[in-house]
Amino acid sequence: MATTDLFAREEKVIAAAERLLAETAPADAEARAAFEKLLSEYRKLFKTTRRMMRLSDRNELELNALAEQRQKAADEISRKNQELEALSAKLSKYLSPQVYGSIFSGRQEVKLASRREKLTVLFSDIAGFTELTDKMESEDLTLLLNQYLTEMSRVALEFGATIDKYIGDAIMIFFGDPETRGVREDALACVKMAIAMQARLQDLQGEWHDQGIREALACRIGINTGYCTVGNFGSEDRMDYTIIGGAVNVASRLEHEAGAGEIYISYETYAHIRDEVECEEVGSLRVKGVAYPVAVYRVIGLAGEAERSRRIVADSPHFRMHLEPERMGPDEREESAALLRRALDALGG
Repeated sequence: MATTDLFAREEKVIAAAERLLAETAPADAEARAAFEKLLSEYRKLFKTTRRMMRLSDRNELELNALAEQRQKAADEISRKNQELEALSAKLSKYLSPQVYGSIFSGRQEVKLASRREKLTVLFSDIAGFTELTDKMESEDLTLLLNQYLTEMSRVALEFGATIDKYIGDAIMIFFGDPETRGVREDALACVKMAIAMQARLQDLQGEWHDQGIREALACRIGINTGYCTVGNFGSEDRMDYTIIGGAVNVASRLEHEAGAGEIYISYETYAHIRDEVECEEVGSLRVKGVAYPVAVYRVIGLAGEAERSRRIVADSPHFRMHLEPERMGPDEREESAALLRRALDALGG
């Protein structure tokens, strides 16, 4: 029953009682006085009840309106959060996961600041990429490059690397900030990552060959361990999280000195990884921009696996070879040996 219906019914009851008093002779004065008192108290109770019920109805309307406002606010907050998450996901594509995590967790402030840390730095690029651009259509080259960078980045993130930037076909990566496992472990992870990157590139070669890409790609890698200045550089409006310093230049120069499919590391890196990675000494190289000779080592492979993982890669204007004996079956080995004998005969060897 609605509140107004209840009030109307009660008002009729009171009106009927009042008519009864007015129309009835006072046969019993005491009984009449008692009835009048009862009716008066009932009127007060009715007025109080009606006031309370109206107040209750008003409060209920206000609470419903408030609940509706809260729901609208909650829906708006949810929508804003979804927009923020979508924007955050887009922004994360421009930052290394470690940098992104340190910023959004509050561990790192977004301001111009830097510090000195001992890092292991890696540079890699595709050997002969400039010549490759003249041989492939731009659409095919774009697809190939994006797939290459995607796969190399996936390997890097699996090892916990901080991807600094892409420079065309080159990648700059470092270990030791914003997260570190210690200088030795960072250096070892970096070298293991480089070996894994080379192996993944070989897997991609087969996929590209099936897609009609005849050119064999090989990447060259340079790694160095040393003190760098790391932090946010740029302006208050536009900044990059990156590293600078002599140790970075050495890694870059080692990458340029390395041959196709090779990993060159400095002695500073070799000293940390030599118990777990097999290397061979290249010698001291005069590196452009560095005043002193740099002791350089060539990475062969993980200790105990180096012999199995040996491969021969050559990429010169008139001679290209990519040989991985450990992946060959008997028939392929025999066919490859026959091709090599023909090549030796052609060379007069």
